[in-house]
Amino acid sequence: MLPYQTLIIVEQKNGIPIYRQIANRLISLIQSGKILPASFLPGTREMAGIINVHRNTVIAAYNELVLQGWAEAIPKKGYRIIPDLPIIKPRSFHPEPNFIIAPEDDVSDYYDGTVAHSYQGAGIGESKIIVNDGFPDIDLAPYEEIMKEYRRFVQGGSLKRLMSIRYDGGTPSLRSSICTFLNQSRGLNVGPDSVLITRGAQMAIYLAISTLINPGDHMVVSNPSYFIADEIFRKKGAVLNRVGVDQDGIDVDQLEDILKDKPIKLLYIIPHHHHPTTVTMSAPRRIKLLNLIEKYRLWVIEDDYDYDFHYQNSPILPLASADHGGRIIYIGSFTKILAPSFRIGYMIGGKNIIRQASAYRRLIDLRGDTIMEGALSAMIDNGELNRHIKRCKKIYARRCDRAAELLKTELENIVDFQKPQGGMAIWLKFGLDYPLGKVMSRAAQQGLLLAGSAYFQGEHMTTNSVRFGFASLTDDELAEAVRILKRATRG
Repeated sequence: MLPYQTLIIVEQKNGIPIYRQIANRLISLIQSGKILPASFLPGTREMAGIINVHRNTVIAAYNELVLQGWAEAIPKKGYRIIPDLPIIKPRSFHPEPNFIIAPEDDVSDYYDGTVAHSYQGAGIGESKIIVNDGFPDIDLAPYEEIMKEYRRFVQGGSLKRLMSIRYDGGTPSLRSSICTFLNQSRGLNVGPDSVLITRGAQMAIYLAISTLINPGDHMVVSNPSYFIADEIFRKKGAVLNRVGVDQDGIDVDQLEDILKDKPIKLLYIIPHHHHPTTVTMSAPRRIKLLNLIEKYRLWVIEDDYDYDFHYQNSPILPLASADHGGRIIYIGSFTKILAPSFRIGYMIGGKNIIRQASAYRRLIDLRGDTIMEGALSAMIDNGELNRHIKRCKKIYARRCDRAAELLKTELENIVDFQKPQGGMAIWLKFGLDYPLGKVMSRAAQQGLLLAGSAYFQGEHMTTNSVRFGFASLTDDELAEAVRILKRATRG
């Protein structure tokens, strides 16, 4: 038996429920190959004695593994790790962070001064209801708490000094606070030198690709993919290779075939709530992907834009929480937590990656928002951000249920969808008898703007789908939006 008493350390005051700490650590042991597929975990009573917690806490932790697809409950036998998980070679434990120094010769020094395309919405002013791509409700944003910290920061004695100093990677206080936030909520193991503050996730994607890709380098994206990220990759000269997406995430077998055939340098992936389809990558595929990353020395940009809003169970730990040899760049944003206008994101990576990305950021953003970064740091440290996430999560989960109920009732034979495990949007796939362009045009004429990412049939696209953002709509707005959408499908 593994020495669980030393492998699972419970911290009573770190803000994460104890059962979640246990579950997260067990997942890490599975991902690292220490716990093998088809092996049984110690009985709940035995494990409780080993790690000195209540048996019900262990039961809750084991059930979390079941909900996330890592284990199964076998009647009269106990809890077993899913047998069909790919076997991963065990790696030695080490005290270094997940994000170690990356190979220097893989870091690009390419930079061009060209300007990316801009995207503008149309018809917003005339619309009664706007169904967006999946943004937070601005009415729920913690404006009072933000302004309180803003005022406190402005009135403090250190403002003049901080405003006179340029921090290429972001203010030290926020970088430190983000480390605490990510290490506790996502199972990462990072220090401030591995953190770069950005103006949202979009900038982080641009900076990450700028450090890694030279013109002509091959990379892999999903099909469909986040189209704005694709535009960034093309603008930087990358050759895009596509892999399919189904209900379990990207097709890792197809990815492996491409890796065998082409010199792939980088994979861009959104495993938690894939954009645009919203699906969550299954545990077996995550394990196989980690194997492929190691085998092919594959660089990965993991975009985790709305991790905190997962409704069916606890959020599944990022790929970056596993041992990956410093080859995963992890990207996130506080925009989805607060409001679209609060442009603070982050990029997590090896120290040399962060150093070069910071130099690129200096070319497009010489000085960050020092005051806002200070206010956000305080909200993380005093627990207000976590309280806000908890409040919003309940509301968004209810709106997700309501939107799914309305869509199923009113558009059952018109659209196909799966209620997502989390996130802020539902992926609506229209039947081919309902061309999306025409439906959107008719809806706009009736006061409904479908502003989410739309993927039309034809022009090399194999879908007729749109993201239906529910999080920012009230129950009445959801009902009216679905009513108009139903009328728009009738011609």
